[in-house]
Amino acid sequence: MTDTNTQHKDRLFKFIFGNPHHKEWTLSLYNALNRSDYTDPEIIEFNTIDDVIYMGTKNDVSFIVMDAINLWEQQSSFNPNLPGRFLIYAGQLYDKYMTDSDINRYGRRLNRLPAPKCICFYNGTENQPEERILRLSDAFGTEDGDIQVTVRMLNINYGRNKDLMKLCGMLNEYAWFIDTIRRNQKTMGNLEAAIDAAIDEMPDDFQLKRFLIAHKAEVKGMYLTEYNEEKDRRRMLREGREEGREEGREEGREEGQRNEKERTVAAMLKEKLPLPLVAKISDLPEDVIRGIADSLGISLA
Repeated sequence: MTDTNTQHKDRLFKFIFGNPHHKEWTLSLYNALNRSDYTDPEIIEFNTIDDVIYMGTKNDVSFIVMDAINLWEQQSSFNPNLPGRFLIYAGQLYDKYMTDSDINRYGRRLNRLPAPKCICFYNGTENQPEERILRLSDAFGTEDGDIQVTVRMLNINYGRNKDLMKLCGMLNEYAWFIDTIRRNQKTMGNLEAAIDAAIDEMPDDFQLKRFLIAHKAEVKGMYLTEYNEEKDRRRMLREGREEGREEGREEGREEGQRNEKERTVAAMLKEKLPLPLVAKISDLPEDVIRGIADSLGISLA
């Protein structure tokens, strides 16, 4: 039986794709990411460290498939500091792996370790490209560092990364659900009602629907917690509290510049300027411009 109070500390993404009772969903996403065709969900061995906490939630998914250790994290706001967190998280996981495997860390023979694969699934409201690579070395201010960590950030908002969504139907259903909640909230003004309505509106052939109905209380608790934490984080940054003071001011400036740039792009799209020209003038990636066009209901060739 699921401990509801415990699950409320998880994020919905982990509840779906890090669920040991539904390893087939994890495997489906793994196959989609790696263009592999594994069929036995039991090849997945979860090794998540439950004490790793970010924003008060246990939101990381890590597991071993064959010779790779996969680290997944879902984020609803862009965070350039992910590589540093993945470095710490991976260190703890490798420590656990070597201890559990009884590996001699001081021996003369080279120990074979599973290769790390670090992925962030981004589904925030800020426009981001379909894929970008975040590097730990960006934080050094120099290229002389001897440690490098790269994190592949994928935009999984509904309508983005369509090839990936086609390969993993459960990810597409999850993206649809989050997008529908957000749209409902704009018209309803009540998040709980928006979640209920999104579940009701979900097509009956969505595999995720049965799961959401069966765990409605957990799902609502997780989403509400994540939403409130994100809102608190933004409020803290806006008010410039404690260590977030300078970051809040900087984020405010960046958000203002970003909004102005998006308004300019919207105006150019409404004037039917060609996509390459809009991209050149705005200095934004074409997939970000396409996302703005989609939000305006403008079709681009």
